[in-house]
Amino acid sequence: MTSQTTIDTTGSGDKASAAPSDPPPAQGLRGHPWFTLITVAVGVMMVALDGTIVAIANPAIQKDLGATFAQVQWITNGYFLALAVALITAGKLGDRFGHRQTFLIGVVGFAAASGAIGLSDSIALVVTFRVLQGLFGALLMPAALGLLRATFPAEKLNMAIGIWGMVIGASTAGGPILGGVLVEHVSWQSVFFINVPVGLVALVLGVLILLDHRAQNAPRSFDLLGIALLSAAMFCLVWALIKAPTWGWGDTKTWAFVIGSVVLFAAFALWETKVKEPLIPLGLFRSVPLSAGVVLMVLMAIAFMGGLFFVTFYLQNVHGMKPIDAGLHLLPLTGMMIVGSPLAGAMITKLGPRIPLAGGMAATAIAMYGMSTLQTDTGSAVMSLWFALLGLGLAPVMVGATEVIVGNAPMELSGVAGGLQQAAMQIGGSLGTAVLGAVMASKVDGDLPGNWTAAGLPALTPAQLDQASEAVQVGVAPVTPETPAEVAAKITDVAHDTFISGMSLASLVAAGVAVVAVFVALLTKRGENAEAGAGVGHI
Repeated sequence: MTSQTTIDTTGSGDKASAAPSDPPPAQGLRGHPWFTLITVAVGVMMVALDGTIVAIANPAIQKDLGATFAQVQWITNGYFLALAVALITAGKLGDRFGHRQTFLIGVVGFAAASGAIGLSDSIALVVTFRVLQGLFGALLMPAALGLLRATFPAEKLNMAIGIWGMVIGASTAGGPILGGVLVEHVSWQSVFFINVPVGLVALVLGVLILLDHRAQNAPRSFDLLGIALLSAAMFCLVWALIKAPTWGWGDTKTWAFVIGSVVLFAAFALWETKVKEPLIPLGLFRSVPLSAGVVLMVLMAIAFMGGLFFVTFYLQNVHGMKPIDAGLHLLPLTGMMIVGSPLAGAMITKLGPRIPLAGGMAATAIAMYGMSTLQTDTGSAVMSLWFALLGLGLAPVMVGATEVIVGNAPMELSGVAGGLQQAAMQIGGSLGTAVLGAVMASKVDGDLPGNWTAAGLPALTPAQLDQASEAVQVGVAPVTPETPAEVAAKITDVAHDTFISGMSLASLVAAGVAVVAVFVALLTKRGENAEAGAGVGHI
């Protein structure tokens, strides 16, 4: 399906068309593909950065505002929950009203919510504005992909998405480093205030450079019931994943939300077959490559986000690194994503996505297996090797799966496709943290009593063992100040060895997920509709 796409170029109803392989006619800076890429990159950088930078600020926020641990958790959970629930609907808004307008509203709202968090004097206000951050971030992310899809010619789209993926990967991995510097040398508020000038830059660039693109058959109405059903289904699913570590996977409440999400997804699918202009036309998923791209994005995020979750605890709590040092040790991962993403874009343009995607997931599987061999005394060189291989494996997947999803969707649904891509990442990340967290908890619960007894340590009551297990799951030795030095050393050894055994098993599970993803990658192919975006005119 590479037919021409026509849109209104005058705002008065006249139509104009251009050849699918040609970029829109240049009008100075406005609408220039590479300047458009720079503009959207500045915007998405804020959203990606805020996904990880806040983790470093949480202890300072907790101390300054007198918050409980559960309240602090919602600083992160509220953000991701709002982001995941709203992404697909936000993409539809972009398809309906134009991605330029949606992007600019997202930038302004995100920056304003960030500034409001910095001015907040209670944990309730911080969580409230974090939720608003997530909602405005959801507007911004799919719109960015929609603008790239409409601006770049097909032969350069993969390179653009490669650079876009590089920015997201580098921002996500660089969050802890920047957060550590700001919290340590300025304040926790600065972690949020930094988004205000960045958002201002993105707004100015957006007003001057971005040009709206809209397909002739863009949606003209809203599927309100579909939005409600999908949002409720996404909320129940993500809520179950967030609460499962606290409630337990066997708890009735966990399964009530899981079953509720399944029922709501089924009701959504049924409704979408009846409504005139559905939120997500189910015919999209008749495209095997698009469906494979969505599944691949979920599997990649499970392996990446879930595996990386434990690495930060390993570096800080087992090796005793400060947050900044831990972030610096992850630079090989960040560096290879920065270098690998544009190269992956060029490779995918030349070879198609199938081989780079399968190769990338194979490299990810090997890297996760390598991370399962890490020990308490593993040196930085060995760690760097596996981190670098992980970054090298993830780069083509971030780029290729995005192109497969967006490129196999019709131009008028590019926003929805962008929302699908981002939602798949959010769900995969939540699944990875929850499932691998359950694997870790189960392994620690099983090994700790035996390891504790074998070390000749004093017996623990069931309540004490539960507390010790919770500490060990994040690599912390349950040592009190009054514990004798010799006993403290034994407890530390037991705690770290038990944590390592749990992390090793979790990494092996992540490697297995990556192996499954290799076979899913073989079902992908170049986007059938990618060329449609290259020929649209200007509104």
